[in-house]
Amino acid sequence: MLPASMIALARNLPLADIDGFAQGRLLATGHTRRDGDDGDLSGFRHALVIDDTCRTGASIREARAKLAHLDCRITYAAVYGAQERPADVDLVCATVPEPRVFEWNVLHHPIVSRSCFDIDGVLCVDPTEPQNDDGAAYLDFLMTAVPLHRPRREIAMLVTSRLEKYRRPTEEWLRRHGVRYRELRMLDLPDAATRRRLGTHGSFKAEVYRESSNALFVESELPQARDIARLSGKPVLSLQGPQMIVPGLLNPQAVRQKITPAKLRARLGRVASRMLRAKRLADT
Repeated sequence: MLPASMIALARNLPLADIDGFAQGRLLATGHTRRDGDDGDLSGFRHALVIDDTCRTGASIREARAKLAHLDCRITYAAVYGAQERPADVDLVCATVPEPRVFEWNVLHHPIVSRSCFDIDGVLCVDPTEPQNDDGAAYLDFLMTAVPLHRPRREIAMLVTSRLEKYRRPTEEWLRRHGVRYRELRMLDLPDAATRRRLGTHGSFKAEVYRESSNALFVESELPQARDIARLSGKPVLSLQGPQMIVPGLLNPQAVRQKITPAKLRARLGRVASRMLRAKRLADT
């Protein structure tokens, strides 16, 4: 619905969800939008059905089946596709080969079960400076921290700079908020003053991540995400941005595999062709 809403707003066109459209219903709009859309679909001659991403084409095939009874032209499209022209899809705006994750689904993607997650700033809010006193205020924060993201899948490993002595309240908070995980790794230092003096936040997380078989680390702060990626040599997603840090893109071996002018012209040609096809569809 997100790309459909953006297109409908930009072109001042009526909008519907798949099930509603199959039953002849449009979404209601305010008084500043176009008039005359009373729910009668008989006057429509061309509809665009768009998905955010298309991998196997299953969602598009399901949509085709639901709308097969409608007597109007329907173009089926996806913003992103694993292939330039998947089966049952008329138009893919951009090809993004796998493996891939997207900003709007990464925290619920199957990769969560092969990922390390930080806790503060990812699963819950960060403590304020007064709360981070390594004492009573911090204990209260650990028990009452406001949740931020709750992945639907089981997390492979939680890796946090919280001290080992706070394991019990941390586990209690995770249990209470339904966060599923296989392992919890915490920093084994005596107190927060020692942690600040050693400055081991990023190096600790990077070491655990590097030695694990996990494919992604989800971190809150961008500078620390860069440190973890640099020290581990593995990709890190910073929710500050958000931004994906991929250290492999900076390796000499990766740099040598540069895009040749011929490959660049071919890619630009494919993009131009898709844009022209999209314009023709829009004009008709």
